[in-house]
Amino acid sequence: MIGRTALSRRGVLLAVATAPLAAACTTPPPAPPPPDPLADLVVAARADAALATAVGAAETAAARSEHAARLQAEVERATPRVPGASSSPAPTPSAAPPPAGATREALVAALQAARKQAGDLAVTVPAHRAGLVAAVSAGCASLVEALS
Repeated sequence: MIGRTALSRRGVLLAVATAPLAAACTTPPPAPPPPDPLADLVVAARADAALATAVGAAETAAARSEHAARLQAEVERATPRVPGASSSPAPTPSAAPPPAGATREALVAALQAARKQAGDLAVTVPAHRAGLVAAVSAGCASLVEALS
């Protein structure tokens, strides 16, 4: 009788000790983080660079490519690393193909839209990102002036 009671107690203790572990192993993974608001600026900068290249505005294309590179670096810096994932950075998408019938006016309109988008975002992002976003907005404004 003593052996059976001890076995019973061991069984109960084992069940009590492993129950939290089983519960911890079955919890769902955390939800993915929301998309970075700077990612839209990266896409716009790459599209503007392609448009500027099609129009023949090499300096504007270089400036917008630099904007895209700096913004992409910030997005990658702020993206949480997933444990067990490879440590190599995500591949950078190639530049968007230039739209058909690209004109200087279309480039100016795209730059004005990018300036407004970045300016509106600059007041909503944390202070450590606001400088970068505001600089992109100011850069777009200066490019519009240079093209006008």
